[in-house]
Amino acid sequence: MASFSCQQRSVSQRIFLVSVVLLLNASAGLCSCYKRIFSFGDSIIDTGNFANGKGPLMEFPFGMTYFKRPTGRICDGRVLIDFYAQALQLPLVPPNLPEKDTGLFPNGANFAVFGSTAMPPEYFRRFHHSVPLWCHLGMQMGWFKDLMHRIAPNDDAKRRILSESLIVLGEIGGNDYNYWFSGNMPREQAAQFTPDIMATIGSSIQELINMGAKVIMVPNNFPIGCVPASLSRYRSNNRADYDELGCLRWYNDFSQRHNQELRRVVDGLAARNPGVKLIYADYYGAAMEFIRDPHRNCDRTARIWGNPSSFASWDGVHMTEKAYEVIARGVLDGPFANPPLLRACWLEF
Repeated sequence: MASFSCQQRSVSQRIFLVSVVLLLNASAGLCSCYKRIFSFGDSIIDTGNFANGKGPLMEFPFGMTYFKRPTGRICDGRVLIDFYAQALQLPLVPPNLPEKDTGLFPNGANFAVFGSTAMPPEYFRRFHHSVPLWCHLGMQMGWFKDLMHRIAPNDDAKRRILSESLIVLGEIGGNDYNYWFSGNMPREQAAQFTPDIMATIGSSIQELINMGAKVIMVPNNFPIGCVPASLSRYRSNNRADYDELGCLRWYNDFSQRHNQELRRVVDGLAARNPGVKLIYADYYGAAMEFIRDPHRNCDRTARIWGNPSSFASWDGVHMTEKAYEVIARGVLDGPFANPPLLRACWLEF
């Protein structure tokens, strides 16, 4: 079980503290119940791997709100993993690539990269399709293993480190479909990737468990049919293509089918690994909370039109810090995670 890294207290004191936290569902405790966070995924939580200190993501207005400078995040400020770290009273999770061969990462590392897919590029060549970027989940897992080999001298040390850590795996897999759709490939054929994507995600989760991970959060895909860039790219004159919120019905239906399959994978792994806590995070449901606000569901983005606190979309694809905060709160406190991340944290204590 993940350790509670504070000074020792009596049993009665500990029971009292846990009771208070659970009753109040507080966002902050006396200290973190995890020592580290290791995270995998794509641009939703990339904290600087893709930019790696250079390129357009390191230019204003990126980072304009919270950090007051670009950090490589595809956002005006913090992204989801930042809110999780702060709520768990840990330092922000650093990107892996800038110190890939030398960093010790005492509080964890983030392996997520902008544009990442679940499947490798060579997989898509079987379907006469190519993806424009190079990173995928298997590559991120390779970086993670390299890091663990460097900082842990043996399997027991690896298991100890992972038993004290929170793993965030995803969101991952959405880009596998997005690249297919944006390449004007037949929509109805995109579902052919789902079994392999599920197998890849599932095997990665099981591999992390076998290495010693005790708490893994697995987020699902967003309602991409509501994203301004999707609404612009796939604009239709057929009213039946849109739901009552003005989102693309077919795209959101596809995302929900992916999410249903992912939930089955997570539930199956949980049943086979009773000593491990697997948390299914519903990013789709959390995002729909503010998408239902018609003033934020539009194709004007904060990067162009002004104060990011008034917008859900940062650049037409990625969200603003404010939107990520709304989603993070739904995951940390509920009801958009099972169990809520903070409650799972204190239950580990």
